[in-house]
Amino acid sequence: MPSWKGKSQGGLLGYKIFVFILKLHGLRLAYFILRFVASYYLFFSFKTFKSSWHFYRKKLKFPFFKSIASIYNSYYNLGVSLLDKFAMMAGLKTNFTFDFTGEEYLHNMAKAGRGGVLISGHLGNWDMAGNMLKRIETKVNIVLFEGEAEQIKKYIEQFAGAPNYNIISVKNDMSHIYQISGAIQRNEFICIHGDRFTEGTKTFEADFLGEKALFPAGVFQIAHKLKTPYTFVYAIKETSKHYHYSATKPVVSDVSPENILKEYITTLEEKVKQYPTQWFNFYNFWKEGRTKVD
Repeated sequence: MPSWKGKSQGGLLGYKIFVFILKLHGLRLAYFILRFVASYYLFFSFKTFKSSWHFYRKKLKFPFFKSIASIYNSYYNLGVSLLDKFAMMAGLKTNFTFDFTGEEYLHNMAKAGRGGVLISGHLGNWDMAGNMLKRIETKVNIVLFEGEAEQIKKYIEQFAGAPNYNIISVKNDMSHIYQISGAIQRNEFICIHGDRFTEGTKTFEADFLGEKALFPAGVFQIAHKLKTPYTFVYAIKETSKHYHYSATKPVVSDVSPENILKEYITTLEEKVKQYPTQWFNFYNFWKEGRTKVD
């Protein structure tokens, strides 16, 4: 049964081309060229198109042409999120503005001395949130799959420098679990996405937008077992120059991991409906979609 493979699309050459454009001409020209790249993916990325079609046409019930336009815009917005990240990390002039709903929650979590788990999704631009999280007086750790090609990671750091957060890589030997536990003991934040899993990992089944979908069990088991405050956070691009970050009121409870997942789904559904072309899960997310789309 096909699922996300833990790896993003795109090669090193594509990154180099856009970095070259950013250095010489800035974001405006890069955005313009990105329009053509998004058009290419619309016509030739068949598997992601089918998965996206299922999302927009079947789940959100968009009309035919609005579904097509939404697929194109989702490709474009994904590229925009990468360009914005590169530009910010490299210190290029961007004129971006930011605001943060619930920032006080994160400050209070840091002061409480118990660490915290920040659960997000592949929606909006999480990397840009690092520019806001650096205002929180605690170290931030982002848990990521080792799907990104190592040569791409190295090239990004050569261009933009190392990120202002620590990365904990998810590995088969489960060593990341000890790193996460240690970070919490040091009153650090753990940031993790709750809307993707790789084949072979444990999952929870839950209703999402009216259909059964699978979510990574480990994310919500971590929030449950660590007995530390957890919150749901998102970073959304609302206009061409403005980002809005949000965090829900932190919770420390003894509810089951499955119930934490239900709380998460409530927030994720709300954001996905509000910003449908900024949810970047280009694979067969729903169980029905996996059997009918491929």
